Amino acid sequence: MKSILKNISRISVLIIMAGFALQACASPTTQIDQSVVDEPAETAAASVEFDTTNEVIPETDQETSVETEASSVPDTSAEPIETAVNVLASGLSQAEVDSLTYMREEEKLAHDVYLTLYDVWGLNLFQNIAGSEQTHTDAVAGLLYTYNIPDPADTSPVGAFVNPDLQTLYDDLVAWGSKSLSDALKVGAAIEEIDILDLEEALTFINANDIRTVYQNLLKGSENHLRAFTSTLERQTGEIYEPQYMDADAYESIVSADIQRGGRGNGRRP
Repeated sequence: MKSILKNISRISVLIIMAGFALQACASPTTQIDQSVVDEPAETAAASVEFDTTNEVIPETDQETSVETEASSVPDTSAEPIETAVNVLASGLSQAEVDSLTYMREEEKLAHDVYLTLYDVWGLNLFQNIAGSEQTHTDAVAGLLYTYNIPDPADTSPVGAFVNPDLQTLYDDLVAWGSKSLSDALKVGAAIEEIDILDLEEALTFINANDIRTVYQNLLKGSENHLRAFTSTLERQTGEIYEPQYMDADAYESIVSADIQRGGRGNGRRP
């Protein structure tokens, strides 16, 4: 009997000990699960609010919107980053951006050559037209500012150009115009011929109305300057100017016309 009780007691102890062991193993799991179930509502809300404050895509269309937005971004790997951003921001075509950048320095070239030739010959015509060309290049600079396009002539001194072709042209024209007063006046006429042709070409692809208005006014100014240089050449030297870049008929139609108003780039006379 004692042996049986003893065995029962041992069994009871084992059962009790097993029970405690099972309870010890089960308790952590129960506590972890309970902590998830009982997460305060405000904690979950705060988490959602944090995520959505930095998310501009509607929650219901997140995946679709991200895919659409990524596919709509153009590949600009082959373009300068700065230019690509400006084109996208302004809505201008690349040709329009390039034209404004070039025209800014081309009008500056005319201004710089005329100032330099005025210093050489002291003829007031060069100084007067240089003042008009300053207005022209400033008008183009205003468009560059409007469209957030970098200005190549923002701080460059007289006779300095970013575009290497314009730099070479400036050097050649100054050397030519420094030979004689006759050559200087021919240089002025040649510059205006080049300006007229470049402006006429640009107007075939420029769509922005504000740029077209400025270019049309610059064109009137260049035609007025061409008439001034060629008439002064004839009066000062007796020479008749022969066009060097323009078609003879187109040239004749310009020099035989009256002076046009609105050639300063802003609707006023040059």
